Amino acid sequence: MKKGLHPENYRLVVFKDMSNGVATITKSSAATKETIEIDGVEYPLVKMEISNTSHPFYTGKVKLIDTAGRVDKFMNRYKTHMDNRKK
Repeated sequence: MKKGLHPENYRLVVFKDMSNGVATITKSSAATKETIEIDGVEYPLVKMEISNTSHPFYTGKVKLIDTAGRVDKFMNRYKTHMDNRKK
């Protein structure tokens, strides 16, 4: 295997799904600024909006996740567009 191909800074990192609170500990080289304590051990923390524990493809449940009002903005824009077409 070629040297210098893979990162050298692999360590245990917590990936936390912020939509449902599920945390997964795995090895990663992802840069983080926050930490979290789990079972008395402090780990670097990577926050995610969606993961396999909350994504509809994996859960089989249709769930609308609205972050920062994006769905509302789209619906308002679409409504305005449709209102203008009717005139």
